[in-house]
Amino acid sequence: MECAVPGGLLALIITWELTRPTTPRENLLPRIVTCVAFLLLMAYLVVRVRRRAARELGEVRAVARAAQETLIRPLPSQLDGLALAARQLSVSRGADVGGDLYEALATPYGVRVVIGDVRGHGLPVISTVAAVLGSFREAAHDESGLDGVLRRLDRAHQRHVRDQARDSGGGGGTGAGGGAGGGIDGLEQECLSAEEFVTVLLLEIGPDAEVQVLNCGHPWPYLLGRCVTRLAAGEPLPPLGAAPLPADLPAQRCGRLLPGEAILLHTDGAEDARDPEGRFFRLPEELARILPSGGHQPLPPAALVRRIHLALLRHTAGQIRDDTALLVLRNDRVPVEEHERVPAQSGEPARGPTHGPDLAPAHGPDPGPAHGPDLAPTHGPELGSTHGPDHESARGPAHGPTRQAGLLLPLDE
Repeated sequence: MECAVPGGLLALIITWELTRPTTPRENLLPRIVTCVAFLLLMAYLVVRVRRRAARELGEVRAVARAAQETLIRPLPSQLDGLALAARQLSVSRGADVGGDLYEALATPYGVRVVIGDVRGHGLPVISTVAAVLGSFREAAHDESGLDGVLRRLDRAHQRHVRDQARDSGGGGGTGAGGGAGGGIDGLEQECLSAEEFVTVLLLEIGPDAEVQVLNCGHPWPYLLGRCVTRLAAGEPLPPLGAAPLPADLPAQRCGRLLPGEAILLHTDGAEDARDPEGRFFRLPEELARILPSGGHQPLPPAALVRRIHLALLRHTAGQIRDDTALLVLRNDRVPVEEHERVPAQSGEPARGPTHGPDLAPAHGPDPGPAHGPDLAPTHGPELGSTHGPDHESARGPAHGPTRQAGLLLPLDE
């Protein structure tokens, strides 16, 4: 609009200058110079307006990106010994978030993860995503069990649906049904609540790497180890909002996540994606192709998520029809068992022979003076004599190369 009026005036001036009658003595050069000057002026105005529009658009995008990152926060690359990576695809052009949600938090009870999918897609469902994520970020630290976290999410979703129902009813009514203000009655609110559901999967990886899951209508994750397997532990619960939660909500145990193994969590958009011919994206086969057989998952989580993302775009020819979220966690913790087992193995030859009559067989047929009558003082008041030269020579095999190779070197490494 800023260039419309000057552009119209410029067009009239140029048209007049080029079409008005000329006298025999009049030169056309001044007319041409005048037209060129007006054209340059118009070009300057257009460039200035476009630059200002581009600057304002960049500021708006920066604000939108900051708001989106506040809603779906970027995950750290490391969290309590776990390597993480996540990526989301939205069907809304120019948006980084949509109807999918995820979050990972380090809590006193372990690393807790939520991934979910709100009914619908794109920008209209962002308010529901904010309600569920806000509740999880508080409940994950407060509740000792996943059942308590899930009930908090359910109550937050119910409150959000009631607020939406009240706002959609006009907001100006009084009484239960909104009165003359156009509010909706309880039956309509119940119908709206049944339609606005959320699939949610809660996952906890404890300090001992024990995996627990509560699933409300969400796709089961994949365990990525020596092979690709579905981490299924029974029938899932109904989605949040579709039906009341049962009185008993036991978390399902899925075993331990071994060092080097990973878990891929995803939304249904990853498996429901289709190519132009209508064929579904085969996520397990793609994972088996990406991950080499016969060993643990060698790719960093960020590289694995990026490759799945690119495979999705290739399969759909860039036409994503549903929001998609991917999240990978890999156990990079140092195995505790190795530190506990190495000292025990190296200490057995040293501890056993020094406290009983089995000392002689442990060191061969000719143990030396340490196996004679002087052995008793090692348990009596003259214990200090065991630290002399004779004691060192007697216990040499227990503290020699075997102990160094079994205990000291792994700890130094």
